[in-house]
Amino acid sequence: MTEQDWRRSATRVAAARIPSWVDRELYPFTARRIEIEGEGALSYVDEGPQDGPPIVFVHGTPTWSFDWRHLILGLRGTHRCLAPDHLGFGLSERPFGAEYTPEAHAGRFRSWLDALELENVTLVVHDFGGPIGLPAALDRTGPVTRLVVLNSFMWSFEDDPDMARKARFAGGSVGLWLYRNLNASLRIITPSAYADRKKLTKRIHGQLLAPFVGIDSRERVLWALAHALLGSSAFYQGLWDQRAALADLPALIIWGMRDPAFPPRLLAPWREALPNAEVVELPVGHWPQEEAPDEVTEAVRRFVTPT
Repeated sequence: MTEQDWRRSATRVAAARIPSWVDRELYPFTARRIEIEGEGALSYVDEGPQDGPPIVFVHGTPTWSFDWRHLILGLRGTHRCLAPDHLGFGLSERPFGAEYTPEAHAGRFRSWLDALELENVTLVVHDFGGPIGLPAALDRTGPVTRLVVLNSFMWSFEDDPDMARKARFAGGSVGLWLYRNLNASLRIITPSAYADRKKLTKRIHGQLLAPFVGIDSRERVLWALAHALLGSSAFYQGLWDQRAALADLPALIIWGMRDPAFPPRLLAPWREALPNAEVVELPVGHWPQEEAPDEVTEAVRRFVTPT
């Protein structure tokens, strides 16, 4: 199924219920919802002045818009900060029968973006947020005019022996058992991807664990992306083949240099795709926005503030 097949009409819904497990001190935002026709409802944050320059934050796995709370709080005074939860994640719906592949998430993300009729968007992507969000940036007629990348990817791992080995394990039968029965994505992989595990406090970890208490959800939503590390290689290759469309975009790369999941050598393809990008290297793990929120917020602020 192509990306355009997933671009369906969307209708804004004014507000969404915040479940009781959400820590309102850590996540003090209003949840809004959009119904993607035939797919389900996406929850999203929309903070700051409605006429402010828009910044759109795209999360990866196994997280949700909670990932971006520090940047939203730090930038909403001057910018319109928007962060959707992908279908199945966070506060969004998790319908049976929906597809939870990167291709499907990318199509729904574009439907959401089109429904909001945004212009001159700064797109911020992390982890799987890259292949999910970047099709909108590759579209020269789309609204994305600036790009920020944090520890992400947009190419196939089939020719990368180390990444392919890890992907085969996570996306195979043993990985499926670990995801279903041990919640490996959240209880094993996530903590191991921090350079300083003390930064993943019990309180923060609880906000990531709460949406995935059921075994079925860990398979349909989380393991689906682990399987897609190799299973969606053709989709990633298609993005990489279009990388020239990104070359002239003002870009910022923020990379956690102690990330065992996406090691520093994965910076090289980004430097090729974004030859004019500013690069900020931080001594943190896979989630720079969690381990170094002040540094990341300040880097993004400088990038989006006119000189």
